[in-house]
Amino acid sequence: MPNEPDLSHLINAVPGFVWSADANGEVNFINQRWYDYTGMSQEQARGQGWTASLHPDDAGGLQQYWVALMQAGTPGEYEARLRRHDGAFRWFLIRAVPQRDDDGAVVCWYGENTDIEDRKQAEEALDKVRSEMAHLARVASLGALTASIAHEVNQPLAGIVTNASTCLRMLGATPPNVDGAMETARRTIRDGNRAADVITRLRALFARQSVMTEAVDVNEAAHEVITLLLGELRRNGVALQVQFAKGLPAVMGDRVQLQQVILNLIINAIEAMRKAAGTARQLLVTTVLDGQHGVHLAVRDNGSGFDRQAMERMFETFYTTKESGMGIGLSISRSIIERHNGELWATLNDGQGATFHCAIPLPTASSEATADRVTKEVNG
Repeated sequence: MPNEPDLSHLINAVPGFVWSADANGEVNFINQRWYDYTGMSQEQARGQGWTASLHPDDAGGLQQYWVALMQAGTPGEYEARLRRHDGAFRWFLIRAVPQRDDDGAVVCWYGENTDIEDRKQAEEALDKVRSEMAHLARVASLGALTASIAHEVNQPLAGIVTNASTCLRMLGATPPNVDGAMETARRTIRDGNRAADVITRLRALFARQSVMTEAVDVNEAAHEVITLLLGELRRNGVALQVQFAKGLPAVMGDRVQLQQVILNLIINAIEAMRKAAGTARQLLVTTVLDGQHGVHLAVRDNGSGFDRQAMERMFETFYTTKESGMGIGLSISRSIIERHNGELWATLNDGQGATFHCAIPLPTASSEATADRVTKEVNG
């Protein structure tokens, strides 16, 4: 067995910060590596003194998590930034494990902090690549919707021209029909707002933008996508049915990217039904609160479906059964949902067609507390 000096040398040789705290979470020991990195002595770090090294954006969330961990008496870990002696911040994975006595009571805590700055930088670079690919996929979807979007914009524009002509005619009458002209002007404003709304929705969905983590109402997000696709649904003779659960709780995520997934699933359903000749095309979009998975959105069609080989490979990058498809839509969609800690999968219907399922877990206290921090990280 190593003697006490040897054990001290061993602890100081560990690359990370080794520490211990009493049952109340007050730090009572921290190794030399901590001093080398922070410039903070053991005396300065004791108790809650170590928290002075935390990044201001991480301090509140970590301290709340630490209190919850002590109350639960379970092992845990948390990612936070710690200030180096020169003022720079680096990311660390902070782990804590309780030590219990023979009666099962927590008597102290042991922990270790590992530098993960390189990993975080690699993740950030990967996130930027994924965001760019997601944007390219949205642009590809825009091309497929050109005819429907043109129709959605041209309708109110045609109304504006007609109403403007009518208004001029009424004002030029003898005597001028002022009341009729005013009502026609109101219709012109309504049609102008309608066209502007279409453009606003398009810009929100297809513009290149940074990742934004926020509370998202899935019903509202899906409704906006469906509104944008109404022209495409009509053009393809698809009867739409929507069944949204009332009082659905919000999820934490990127609204635009989640809408991209919904958009892709509905467009795929339309294309699948286009292949199935001789059948009345029916699309069902539902949301429910699933106790196991959180918020569950499903897109059900009665189209051509798919075979077992396609089911196994459909989420692979560049795999496609379409003549003009790129094979990235479902792959990117699954990547987006997995980044939201959710699941995306497909099932064959008992009758005709298929159903794509998207499940996103409800936010935890820690995810809500760190949502602003995550947004700041990604957006720099």
